[in-house]
Amino acid sequence: MDILYIVFALLGIGVGFGVDRFLLSKSVNKKIKEAEEEKKLILKEAEVTAESIKKDKILEAKEKFLKLKSEFEEESNRKKNQIISNENKLKQRESNLSKQIEQNKRAEAELESMKENLQAQMEIVKRRKEEFEKLKNQQITILEKVSNLTADEAKAQLVETLKDEARTDASAHIKTIMEEANMTATKEAKKIVLQTIQRTATEHAIENCVSVFNIESDDIKGKVIGREGRNIRALEAATGVEIIVDDTPEAIIISGFDPVRREIARLSLHRLVQDGRIHPARIEEIVAKTTKNIEEEIVEIGERTVIDLGIHGLHPELIKLVGRMRFRSSYGQNLLQHSREVAKLCSTLASELGLNPKLAKRAGLLHDIGKVWPDEPEKPHAIIGMELAKKYKENPEVCNAIGAHHDEIEMTSMISPIIQACDAISGSRPGARREIMEQYLKRLKELEDLAVSFDGVNKCYAIQAGRELRVLVDAENVSDQKAGELSFNISQKIEKDMQYPGQIKVTVIRETRAVAFAK
Repeated sequence: MDILYIVFALLGIGVGFGVDRFLLSKSVNKKIKEAEEEKKLILKEAEVTAESIKKDKILEAKEKFLKLKSEFEEESNRKKNQIISNENKLKQRESNLSKQIEQNKRAEAELESMKENLQAQMEIVKRRKEEFEKLKNQQITILEKVSNLTADEAKAQLVETLKDEARTDASAHIKTIMEEANMTATKEAKKIVLQTIQRTATEHAIENCVSVFNIESDDIKGKVIGREGRNIRALEAATGVEIIVDDTPEAIIISGFDPVRREIARLSLHRLVQDGRIHPARIEEIVAKTTKNIEEEIVEIGERTVIDLGIHGLHPELIKLVGRMRFRSSYGQNLLQHSREVAKLCSTLASELGLNPKLAKRAGLLHDIGKVWPDEPEKPHAIIGMELAKKYKENPEVCNAIGAHHDEIEMTSMISPIIQACDAISGSRPGARREIMEQYLKRLKELEDLAVSFDGVNKCYAIQAGRELRVLVDAENVSDQKAGELSFNISQKIEKDMQYPGQIKVTVIRETRAVAFAK
């Protein structure tokens, strides 16, 4: 039984192994077939994709080829057109050059012909001149025989006759001029007033950017500097100026462009040195008190100025600005003194012209307040001053005069040109401003050199502070008529080439001197 079981078991295992092999072989064959079919499908899809890509690439290559071909053709056409254009330009230039050469040849021929004609005409003129001289001498001989007078005697009689006629004409001309002068007397008188005011001069002050604080001993310099320089740094920070402590004996230099700041620093130093306690806290306290005192002094200066000038009803802020002018200079000329001078000139001139002197004086005092206004420095000071005057309800004529005194705006009242003229008079006086003094000397030298450059001028002198030019001429080479022409030509040359205030009188002096020696 056991053997049968074993045999059956072996048979079962063998049958199972055979069935399993059969089923496995069948499954493998099936998978192989599926793989083959999938392979064919993939190959087919790959062929289709490759064909599609191939077509796309071929199309893309064709498009790129066509594009490059088109660009090449366009570039070729452009270069071709440029070459054709350049060839046309060269041909045109050659044609123009040929025409120019022909024109030059014709012009040379014409000039040669004209030269020959001119020489022929000169020969004719020369012969006719000789004939004329002969005829003239014959006529003079005949006239001398007829009149029983020599040529010199006839000339003297003619001169006397012309003198009488000239006197008659001159009298008539003078009468006409007098009548015209009577008609324009008022206008001429006003011009004379304007010219006369140029001679007005008042005191003026010279300001600079440095103040000197004198000390009794150089030992004080150490106290001012302080430990590691803390005192001097505190003083500079509080006042906004530069304190220079150097080897200058018994002096400390205060440097700054703002005169108010320099004055505050100077007074603060004076109080600190007198007090003896110099440290940062004390410095700030003293500077604050000094600043307050200076502000009060500015108001007092403004009030005293308007009272001296007889100006009433001025706004307190404008009075304060007037006081600040005391600590401001323009080209070395103190601004307050300049404004006071302009105010007085304007008042005098307005009175002479029949205008309101008080209004003119007011405008003259305020014409430069824009220079001391701390804000909006990019605007012209005339415009700033006009806006301030409008802000504080000043008269419209005063506002226009302030804004127009440097031609920033159009003048709309008679006071405006008066302010402009008086401002120029005050600033243009010799010595009024540092810059003007140097320019003044240079201008006088240029004035004399200009006159000497004319033919016939021997010497030239600028007198009356440059308002008159005396020109001495050679009497032999310059006649009376030419002297008048010379005076006019020099004046025109001055107007054209030079800048100057007012007017310059040009006087040409021609004199004949007879000198003999008795031995």
